[in-house]
Amino acid sequence: KVFRCPARHGYAVEASPFFPGRLACAASQHYGIAWEWSDGLFDVSWSEANENVLVAAGGDGSLQLWDLHRDAPLRLAKEHAREVYAVDWSQTRGHDAIVSGSWDRTAKVWDPTLGQSLSTFTGHQGVIYSTIWSPHISACFASDGTLRVWDAKAGACRLAVPAHDAEVLTCDWCKYDQNVAATGSVDGSVRVWDLRNPRRPLHRMTGHDYAVRRFSPFSGNMVASCSYDFTVFWDWKRESALVDTVAHHSEFVCGLDFNLHVPNQVLDCSWDETVKIYTPPCLSGA
Repeated sequence: KVFRCPARHGYAVEASPFFPGRLACAASQHYGIAWEWSDGLFDVSWSEANENVLVAAGGDGSLQLWDLHRDAPLRLAKEHAREVYAVDWSQTRGHDAIVSGSWDRTAKVWDPTLGQSLSTFTGHQGVIYSTIWSPHISACFASDGTLRVWDAKAGACRLAVPAHDAEVLTCDWCKYDQNVAATGSVDGSVRVWDLRNPRRPLHRMTGHDYAVRRFSPFSGNMVASCSYDFTVFWDWKRESALVDTVAHHSEFVCGLDFNLHVPNQVLDCSWDETVKIYTPPCLSGA
């Protein structure tokens, strides 16, 4: 399937955790300058407690809490001093919280109503492009620039990894091993890390010609990444990791997700004003 968003360029797409046929896409006009909102929207994340609620990250430094049944945000939070480029809603039971990452070099943790932020994390030397909660450990998340693992309850950075020689644009956790994470960089590579021994990556995967914008895990060893060139599927436990390349967009691919309700179904979005839903040949057995 193809969804067209005229004059809106996709930055992030996420499948609903409740409904197999529902997705959300954060998009902007003029490649991130304006939308119905006062500025571009760069990321989006669904609530794990309410099927109609999601949070979006804005280029005006704001977070917006949206309900699908309303035309205006339920709440607006604006504590970041620059663009908010990343937002994630916790998936672990008993821990309902939001984390945001900004170009002001800070990450913030919020309660699910987006009241005043609960804590602010500093220490990055550059802008933060990605913040994501661990699916295994409550109140633990990774942010990047470098790869940093934070303990939100203690308010401390537990690990800092100089993951690439260039800027890190994306990070994510393995859903099947709490010690494994991966990073994607401006250098066009994806690296998989064992956080118990982060001196060198478990695997370096090259195949993109341009910066890797998003990374998404699928199984214990299958991952996908999207870039300014195309979407690539990898098996990081194989010596030759590149499994498949899908080049079906005509502009930069910026957003990527797997639909956990529909086996092997992938969503990606691009600056070509489309969101595409498909099963790649490497996962369909074709």
